Amino acid sequence: MKVEVDLDQCEANGICVGFAPDVFDLDDEDQLHILVDDVAPDRLEDVKDAVAQCPKAALKLI
Repeated sequence: MKVEVDLDQCEANGICVGFAPDVFDLDDEDQLHILVDDVAPDRLEDVKDAVAQCPKAALKLI
């Protein structure tokens, strides 16, 4: 699976980084970056939690 971010919706609060810091990163300008092309099966639950907890619904799994 892949995770995508809608940068127009993202408010860079970093909740996703807390759930999966190896998948999500905020740069010095509070821009969210997805660090992996495909989510590893052993990281999927944490990424699902990050997607579910995003307050702006800016993340989605595809």
